[in-house]
Amino acid sequence: MERILWLIIMIPMGALFTGLGIYAWKRKKPMWFYSGSTVKEREISDIPAYNRANGIMWICFSAVFWISAIMGLFLYCIRHLCRNSDTCFYLQQNLCKV
Repeated sequence: MERILWLIIMIPMGALFTGLGIYAWKRKKPMWFYSGSTVKEREISDIPAYNRANGIMWICFSAVFWISAIMGLFLYCIRHLCRNSDTCFYLQQNLCKV
């Protein structure tokens, strides 16, 4: 059950931050950082490059959630394999400790 809850949290969070990164990348006006202050257009010399860097930052941040979801699913599959097979002694001893 905890693996399902893990996936229910990680996948939407990864999608949220990926979407935010894509939105920031394609935005015409300067993207903000959600810190309470806005960035003025006159303060930035190259708005598309600024937004591209901001979008890349959000997409890299979302990678943590995607990798966590994949690793959680992988560990769930390994644990399920260990419980239903007598041939994975090595996995039982090293990866499937409860």
